[in-house]
Amino acid sequence: MEIERFRTAIHGRLGLRFDDGKLDFLAEVLVRRLEATGQPPTSYVGELEGPGAPEPELRALARELTVTETYFFRNAEQFRALTEAALPDRMRADPGRRPLRILSAGCASGEEAYTLAILARSPELVGCPLSICGVDVNPAMLERAARARYTSWALRETPSDIQGRYFRADGRELVLDEDVRRRVTFEERNLVVDDPTFWRPSAFDVIFCRNVLMYFAPETAQAVVARLTRSLVPGGFVFLGYAETMRGLSQDFHLRHTHGTFYYQRRDATGGAFGEVDEVLADAPRWTSFVSGPPAPRSREDIPSAAPDPSWMEIIRHSSERIASITSQATPGRTRGDELDAKQAPRRRPSFDLTFTVDLMRQERFGEAAATLERLPPESAQDTDVLLLRAVLLTHGGDLAATETLCEQILALDQMSAGAHYLTALCREDARDRLGAADHDRVAAHVDPTFAMPRLHLGLLARRAGDYDAARRELVEALALLAREDDARLLLFGGGFGRQGLIALCQAELRSCGGTP
Repeated sequence: MEIERFRTAIHGRLGLRFDDGKLDFLAEVLVRRLEATGQPPTSYVGELEGPGAPEPELRALARELTVTETYFFRNAEQFRALTEAALPDRMRADPGRRPLRILSAGCASGEEAYTLAILARSPELVGCPLSICGVDVNPAMLERAARARYTSWALRETPSDIQGRYFRADGRELVLDEDVRRRVTFEERNLVVDDPTFWRPSAFDVIFCRNVLMYFAPETAQAVVARLTRSLVPGGFVFLGYAETMRGLSQDFHLRHTHGTFYYQRRDATGGAFGEVDEVLADAPRWTSFVSGPPAPRSREDIPSAAPDPSWMEIIRHSSERIASITSQATPGRTRGDELDAKQAPRRRPSFDLTFTVDLMRQERFGEAAATLERLPPESAQDTDVLLLRAVLLTHGGDLAATETLCEQILALDQMSAGAHYLTALCREDARDRLGAADHDRVAAHVDPTFAMPRLHLGLLARRAGDYDAARRELVEALALLAREDDARLLLFGGGFGRQGLIALCQAELRSCGGTP
C-alpha cells in the first residue's frame, strides 16, 4: 500500500517513526500533499523514496509532521541544573574556553533557546558568556522563532518578574527583548543528516535535545546520539526530555542526578564537579522523613505475618520458601536467555548463551543455575548479563553484601543498568538505608521507564515512611507497568512472586494508602 511506502519514506528522509495508530494521520497528510503537488500517489511516494527527493517537499512534510508544542522555562529543574551544576563545571574544567556554546536541537519556535538566552543574563552566570544556537527541521517554526512574538500561554511557566523584564505587550502578543533575541542564532537543520561542517568535534559544551529522540526509530536515535556525542566537548552535558533516556543508545555518558532531574555528562571528562554513581545520587530528591508510618492493614495471604511491617527484602525471603506455589501464577512466557539482553542492554546480543541458566531459574533450580555460570569462561567476568544473573541468584540466596558488591561492578561497566540499580535498592533497604534505596529505585525507573519493580519498591518505601501521597502515585504507576511487564524480568526481579501475586500485593498496598486499585 502507498501509505506503508509513505511511512517508510518519512522514516528514511526525516527519521520520524509513526506506529500503526498514526496511519490515519499519515494518510491525511499524504492526501494534502497529493492535492498540493497534483501528483498521483505512486509518483509522489516514488520521488520521496529516491535519492533526489525534492528539498521543498521535505520541508513541507516537516511542517506537517513535527511536533511544535513547547513553552518558556519548560522543566525548570533542568535549567537549575544547567546554571548551578553543568555550566560551573564546564567553566572550571576549561577556564580559557569562552564563550561556552549551547545547542538547542529541535528548538521548534524558539522558547527553549530564548530561555537559555534569558538565563545567560542571570547573576549566577556573570563572567560566563554563552553562545546559543537553535536548530530545527521545520522552517515554519524557525520563522516564528525569528519573530520572537508569543502568546501568554507560551509564558505560562515564566516567573512574573522575568516576564516584566524581558517581554513587552503588543496587542495580544508578547514581544521578546531585542538584546535577548540577538543572543540566539537559528538554523534549519535535519538531525538525521550528518553535516560535518556543523557537527564538528567538540563544537558544543551543552546540548539540549528534549522530546526529540522519542520520535525516532531506535537506529535513527542511536545515529543522532552518536552525532551529538561527537560534537560535544569532553565532559560536556546533554539534557533530554523527561520521557527519554540514553539507555540502549549510547555508553558514552555518565548519568547525572541533581536538582531533582536527570541529565548526562560525556564519559571522558577529566575531573569536574561530579564523581561516580554514589556521588551522582547524593543530591537526588528524597522524602522529608523515612521513619516508619503506621502499620498498614493486611488483606493478602502472600505477606507472611512474622513481622508487623516487613520490608520488601523480608517479604522476598519468606516468598522464596514458597516459590513454587507463587511462581505458578505467572503468565507463561518466553524462556530464551536473550530476554536479559532485550531489557538490560538493547544495543547488543549477549556474549554468552544464558538460555539454560534462565530455564533453570524458572524451574527454581537456583543451585544448578549458579553452577552453569561458574562454568563460563573467565572473560564472562566482564559481561554485564552474566554478572546480573549472578547478582539475582545471590539475592535469592540472601547474600546481599555480595549482591551489592557485584552490582557495583556492573554499574562500573554499565551505569544505566536498571536491574543493577534495583538490586542495589534492595540491598540498601536491607541495610536500613531507605534514602539510598529510594535513590537507586529512582535511577532504575528513569533509565528504564517500563520497569515495574522499582516503582513498586518506591511505593512500599513511601508507604512505610508515612508518605501516602507518594506511595499512591508510585503504586498506581507500578500497577499499570506490572500488567505488561516482561515475563522473564518478573522471574528475575519479582522476588519469587508471579505477575498475579505482584499485582495483588500492589493492589493491597494501594488500598492501605487510601487509593483505589
